[in-house]
Amino acid sequence: MKTVRNHVQLTLDLVRRDVIGRYRGSALGVLWSLLTPLFMLAVYTFVFGTVFKARWAGQGDDASIAEFAILLFSGLIVFQLFAEVITKAPVLILSNAHFVKKVVFPLEILVPVALGSALFHMAVSLLVLFAFLVPVHGSIPLTALWLPVILAPFCLVVLGLAWFLASLGTYLRDISQVLGTIVTALMFLSPIFFPLAALPEWIRPYIYFNPIALPIEQLRNALIFGISPEWFPLLVYTASSIVIVLLGYVFFQMMRKGFADVL
Repeated sequence: MKTVRNHVQLTLDLVRRDVIGRYRGSALGVLWSLLTPLFMLAVYTFVFGTVFKARWAGQGDDASIAEFAILLFSGLIVFQLFAEVITKAPVLILSNAHFVKKVVFPLEILVPVALGSALFHMAVSLLVLFAFLVPVHGSIPLTALWLPVILAPFCLVVLGLAWFLASLGTYLRDISQVLGTIVTALMFLSPIFFPLAALPEWIRPYIYFNPIALPIEQLRNALIFGISPEWFPLLVYTASSIVIVLLGYVFFQMMRKGFADVL
């Protein structure tokens, strides 16, 4: 918290630079942050909703493709934030080697900068989701106000894992190669294309070891079904997120002493 308080302006400036720099020189600029999720939504909806004729459990065969698309998109929003930060984490220090040699630069804020950039893209995707919710469901449920409560512990988990991977990836360059496969596997093992209720009862407790499973389910319930968060699982997840973020930060600070030598 002291690190965040002391470097909040620097973090915000770097987030702004990262977002603008990503689209600098392109004809559409930041508009790509809107077009990319729309394109991926169209592709997944066509494949699963039209080709495979998949329907959400409990909706029935007469459910529209638009309803399935909204349910699918809500899960993809959470996954995209996780994937963007986690896949970038192992090369964060390597790609910012010029900061390592600056003794006064707080290297630990590189991970919050990556998270801030991902949160910007998530906000754009949520605006797209809200725009679809109104014509399909008629309104946005009041339970959407629980969104910050649901996303806060999820962001802590992402921060902790990213700090761990950023420090480890500086020493072990192969991590970034393996991580892409793991993240893709997590996408299909998460309740993005199916609800948790569709799984056999004996396997449901184990799915919560997946760090994005609970946030996806809780966000979908709050934004689409109008269901308030399940407090006990959320409290357990929040407690775990605090442990993960603290361990990740401590690990990063221990390993950073050798960054200059490795680079």
